[in-house]
Amino acid sequence: MADKDGLKVAKDYHTEIPFGNNSAFYVKGANNLDWGMKKHLANIFDPKSGNTVMFAFDHGYFMGSTAGLERLDLVIPKLMPSIDCLMGTRGALRTCVPPENRKAIALRVSSGSSMLNDDLSHEVVAVDVADAIRMNADCMAVQTFIGADGQLSSIDNLSQVINAGFKYSIPTLGVVAVGKEMARTSRFFKLATRIIAEMGVQLVKTYYFEDPDDPNGFEEVVAACPVPIVVAGGKKLPEKDALAMAYKSIQGGARGLDMGRNIFQSPHSVEMAQAIRRIVHEGYTDKEAYEFYQNAIHA
Repeated sequence: MADKDGLKVAKDYHTEIPFGNNSAFYVKGANNLDWGMKKHLANIFDPKSGNTVMFAFDHGYFMGSTAGLERLDLVIPKLMPSIDCLMGTRGALRTCVPPENRKAIALRVSSGSSMLNDDLSHEVVAVDVADAIRMNADCMAVQTFIGADGQLSSIDNLSQVINAGFKYSIPTLGVVAVGKEMARTSRFFKLATRIIAEMGVQLVKTYYFEDPDDPNGFEEVVAACPVPIVVAGGKKLPEKDALAMAYKSIQGGARGLDMGRNIFQSPHSVEMAQAIRRIVHEGYTDKEAYEFYQNAIHA
């Protein structure tokens, strides 16, 4: 307890200086959120660049053991220096991610389908907010299936998680799923991302696309979405192509990349993660990042 002896009278009020914490919050759409939400978002998005490098390793929740992720305990630690946010299931996080790490956590909370199903669009909320709190999650990730048979139930799942998130100041990440029957068009992505954002999420994960009928389509998706867009890596691409997609995403206004297979299925995953980080945070072009990658793997 403070001792009364030697107590000094407070006098350094600096009345001539305006209040120091008076600037707008740097994450898109978050200025009116409470302190707890902003703190979680600041854990995800770097305050200097405003961007994030996520590493998705939640594939096992519907794919089982995935090529490149057979040993999560070996894969994840070596990549963490280049990653801002780890996106995984509670089982993977609890068993394979050292708790002393300082990375943000995007916790997968929806589940229910597997690769044995023809239709993957039917999920439930599999993780309640109490466990998200116990795991100190910085956001809760929910898959949404706009235009699919499971659209209604996925929006219901999303609503439940958003409501719980607002109650306990945990952001929700809405993930746009693209099924086999869905065309990756500007019209689809404008619809899906805007619906998810208007439901109340704090960030949206979707895909980069190029639509010949709408050359500015991706930039318009970003502009119309009132929260940050994080671009999913999608299927494995050659490293040069993956870096080009990453660069075009950031140039188009995305505030981050959530790479999975394009990192963990790369023969040089550590160097690939480092190259992605340079695009996201250091302003590298895809050509500069690929040159860095080549130099790193041949060093």
